[in-house]
This record gives sequence, structure tokens and C-alpha cells, in this order.
Amino acid sequence: PEYRQLTILHERFPNVPRIALTATADAPTRREIVERLALGEAKEFVASFDRPNIQYRIEAKNQPLGQLLQLIRTEHPGEAGIVYCLTRRKVEQTAERLAAQGVAALPYHAGMDATARAANQQRFLREDGIVMVATIAFGMGIDKPDVRFVAHLDLPKSLEGYYQETGRAGRDGLPAEAWLCYGLGDVVTLAQLIAQSESGDERKRVERAKLDALLAYAETTACRRRRLLAYFGEEYDHDCGNCGNCDNCLDPPETWDASVVAQKALSCAYRTGQRFGVAHLTAVLRGEADDRIRGLRHDQLSTFGVGAELDKRQWRGVFRQLVASGLLATDEEGYGTLRLTAASRDVLRGTAPVRFRREADRSERRSARKKAKSARAHASFEIAPHEAPLWDALRDLRGRLAREQGVPAYVIFHDATLLAMLRERPQTHDALGAISGVGERKLARYGDAFLRALAGVAPS
Repeated sequence: PEYRQLTILHERFPNVPRIALTATADAPTRREIVERLALGEAKEFVASFDRPNIQYRIEAKNQPLGQLLQLIRTEHPGEAGIVYCLTRRKVEQTAERLAAQGVAALPYHAGMDATARAANQQRFLREDGIVMVATIAFGMGIDKPDVRFVAHLDLPKSLEGYYQETGRAGRDGLPAEAWLCYGLGDVVTLAQLIAQSESGDERKRVERAKLDALLAYAETTACRRRRLLAYFGEEYDHDCGNCGNCDNCLDPPETWDASVVAQKALSCAYRTGQRFGVAHLTAVLRGEADDRIRGLRHDQLSTFGVGAELDKRQWRGVFRQLVASGLLATDEEGYGTLRLTAASRDVLRGTAPVRFRREADRSERRSARKKAKSARAHASFEIAPHEAPLWDALRDLRGRLAREQGVPAYVIFHDATLLAMLRERPQTHDALGAISGVGERKLARYGDAFLRALAGVAPS
């Protein structure tokens, strides 16, 4: 409808100059914009999509709220962040549970009372250390520079959406993190939303292709930054080939020959009638003869018990990767059942080898977190224990001044400016004024107060 309205305006006013702007669009989308708005002769300017200060990490879902709490407590305590959830109900539940665990978390979604929603947004913008739990309704027009992490508790709908949402982290140029936690249930939900939407068949095919591209990104064992930039038509130009600032580069994942395991899983899905989901198929493969399996006589199948060598977590990983690889498809009714695809045939025949990412255990995930944290520390934003008291004093002073003036904290000084004060320890107005982000007006207005804080003098 929007394109049609713009086309009508163009027909009525053909000589009015026009410009089309978009923050995030892949090549096909840009071509569609040019075609729909009749901009064929216009020049096209595309800036780099690379955000080198953002570290990209993806984890398989395994008690996601606990994983999120671990992320906040160990890597981003007291820091501002955004947590994206797919539904309003999950936003409310997640915000409540985080708050109960001592995290300064607030909800935001379109179904909230407008006054409460605006108040939460103002707190997020003006206070330090607020974690906003939100649907994608939150973000447009939000330009808070000191967001240190963006977390997704559900799979986004596309790489464009993922890139745009993660791009709200680290706008001050300091190290930030984009963390995604996803499981097969997310894929089932999004596939159902696409299938049941009122869009035409062509639009559904486009949306499904975008979901497939996102799954390929989530399951890749290569550099995530390189894969992300390639999606937007940009080649990552780096001497060593890898970015050194994503989970796959910092801690390269192991892969294994999953051909036989994939055959077992596909055969089980086929022999049970392609009418069951991961939990049931896993129980059959592991030889767990509960009442339902016995009632269906699935304990009599040749695939019963053939996968006892893998635990439930490992089987979830196998099925997730089978779907991401296009070897299994989810149902369109949203019941979570899995069915074979045309590509399944060659795997079952043994003519198409399968290699999967090995699922990391708890100790390996902990090791990966340490490496990621170390990488961010190497990027000069880790506050050492001996620096913490002064860092807190500078942030407290900034927060007090912001509250007194009714402005966001970053309007006083960005984190990058405070960090430079912390590291350089200026003791004179000239030295403080030489720090990037201070300037003459801010030096005159705040210089004395911050110099006292840097000298260890309590605020008056």
C-alpha cells in the first residue's frame, strides 16, 4: 500500500525531486525500491554495513532466561541494554523475572498504556544501566549511544531486522555485544507466522527465503561478520579473513560427521508418519517407551532406541540443524511436527554427507564467554577493579547532573568521554578540555565538578 501511494504521488507530481533513504536493505530490496519509485536514473549510495565494535554471539536455547541472566551479571552488570522478545506476553514475563533477580529491567510493547510506555522509554534514555525488554515496537528513533548489549531471546524474522536491531548497540563506538539465543521452537513459530499471513504466495516465498538466510547465519561455523556483510552484498576486506570479534572467530566451533545420525533422525520422522515433533522423535530414538509411544506402537519401529548414544540436548541440536539445513521442514499449522524434504532423499541414500556443528557443553560455553569478555577487554572498555571506584563516581556525577537538568545522561558526556577521563586523569581545565567530547561549553559548565571527581573530592 505504501508503494502504491508513493507511485500515485509521483504520477501527480512527476517533476518534484525525490530521494529514497533506508537504514537497512539488502540488494533485492534496494532494487525493488528503485523500481517501485521509478528511480532508475538516480545515483545510489551504499555505506558499509560493518560495525567493527559489535561482537556477535549466538547460543542454542537451554534455559534461556538463565542464559540471559548469566550474560547480564557476568559481562554487562550495571550497563544499559535491550532485550528483544517476539511477543508482548514474553516481554512482560521476562522484565518481571529480570527485575526479581535485581536487574533494572523495564517492559515496552505496543499493548501497554501509552503513559507507562513513554515513562519507561524516558527512564531508559535518561538513566544509566536500564535494561529495556521489548518487542520490535521499540527502537525506531532511539539513539542512546551507550547501549552495551542487544540480546534476542527469540529469533528475529530476517537478517535485515537482526542487523537493524543489533545496530542499536555501541553507537558511541565503544565495544558492545549482539547476543542471540534461539532454538527449533523459534523456527516453528516464524514458519507458522509466514504460512498463515495474508500475504500473497510470492511475498511468502520471499519471507521464507529471508528466514532460511537467517538460519544459515545462525548455524554457520564461519566468521559471522563476513557472512552478515555478504548478505548485504559487501565483501569483508580483512587480511586474515576473519573478524576476530565474533564467537566463531574467537572460539572456532568443532564440526563432526553427522551423516549416520541424520539418517537415523530422518528415518525416524518418516517411520512415525511425519506427524510428530522433536520431543516425540527424540524419545523414540533414545528408546524411551512411555505410554504414548507404546500406545502408538512406536516402540516396535526399527528406529526405536537407535539413537541412545546422544542425550536430549544433543538431539535437539541435531534436529535444529536438520531444519536449518533444509533436510527437515516444519508444519504450517504450528504444531511443531517435522516432515522430510526433497533434499532428505540423498542423505537417506547415503549419497550426501552431512556435517554439523558440535553442541557445546556448559563448561565449553563458559570458556567461550570468557574469551568473548577478554576480547572486549582488549578493546579497551573493561574496567579494572582498581578503576571501578572512580568510574562509578564519574557515572554517578553524570547521572546527578542529568537528573537536575532533565536530560539523558549521554547529553552530559558519552561513555567514551568518561572512559578517556578515567584513563587520562586530567587535573587541569586545559587537560580536560583536550579530551574528545568535552568542548568549550561543556568544559565551562561541568569542568569544575568533574575535575573534583577526578581528584577524589566529594561533590558539593
